[in-house]
Amino acid sequence: MSALLEKLRGELVDIIEWMDHTRDTLVWRFPRFRNQIKNGAQLIVRPGQLAVFVHRGRLADVFEPGQYALVSDNLPILSTLQGWSHGFDSPFKSEVYFVNTCQVTDLKWGTPNPIILRDAEFGPVRLRAFGTYTLKAIAPAALLQELVGTGESLETDEINELTRSVIHSSLADLLGKCGIAAMDLAANYRSLSEKLRLEVAARMAPEYGLDVPQLFIVNISLPEAVEQALDTRTSMTVIGDLNRFQQYQAGQATLRAASNPSGVAAAGVGMGVGMALGQSLSSAPALRTPPGGGTFDGSANAWHVAVEGQSQGPFTVEQLRDGVRQGWLSTRTLVWAPGMSSWTPAGQAPALAAQLSLGPPPPPKT
Repeated sequence: MSALLEKLRGELVDIIEWMDHTRDTLVWRFPRFRNQIKNGAQLIVRPGQLAVFVHRGRLADVFEPGQYALVSDNLPILSTLQGWSHGFDSPFKSEVYFVNTCQVTDLKWGTPNPIILRDAEFGPVRLRAFGTYTLKAIAPAALLQELVGTGESLETDEINELTRSVIHSSLADLLGKCGIAAMDLAANYRSLSEKLRLEVAARMAPEYGLDVPQLFIVNISLPEAVEQALDTRTSMTVIGDLNRFQQYQAGQATLRAASNPSGVAAAGVGMGVGMALGQSLSSAPALRTPPGGGTFDGSANAWHVAVEGQSQGPFTVEQLRDGVRQGWLSTRTLVWAPGMSSWTPAGQAPALAAQLSLGPPPPPKT
């Protein structure tokens, strides 16, 4: 008989406490054998915790941080619910939940789908956003009733989806009401973050017993294609006069090509850029024919080409032949070589046209 009594005494709980090492647990139910808690057991509630006694599905008593001896004097509500005249001289049954009242930090949120808004400058746009937030339990009764139920614990991972959905919905409402242009959102992250936090807390606190002490918007972004278009627009604004920039780029490319005569491909690329950016025959009269004596014999290997009204070269016949294949040299391109009296379209220079297999230029329109 004594052995049985010792076994029964061993099944009764003497100390009720929670040592939390996870840092992301909101609620934890104390494990016990058949709910048996010994009269006079010690309850230890550490800073950042609350201990909640639930008796027959009803919240009985809430203990703040401290150490308590569980006797009838310390459990007035539970004593009434139990209705025992002996004041807990025998073991009593009750579920004990520990609630973490510290802030659970380093939680992240993001918009699973873009938020579609009508922007005053860009029209309809799709925005994505992400950031961080913290959670804190403030109403144990609502928390236990709405989220814990009969579970043994509640981790932040279990309610992340719920919290993110509330944040996403609140952010959509906030951006739709604030009327801030997409280009000005970054300058308003701080005020938008606080407004969003208050909106989310107003939804989470009364229903789930959770506060959101901190919430930050880290970034609100446009689609990648729109961001690339904005980068291009910014670059054009910085450049200023696009025509002058194109002329400068063409001149730089052809100068680099001319400085490396052995690089036929480089010359072709450089000249191709120059031609594509706006070679104009109207600039031909501005060309000065370099001085040259003697008679042109058709075997010149130092040809000059007109690009943007400027003389580029000299080029070898091989380089010009490569230019024909690449398309930057045509019958209309003005050329000159020592011994020639003036600049001439390549198609009208018989010696060069023969070497490059160029036909005569098309007749002028009548």
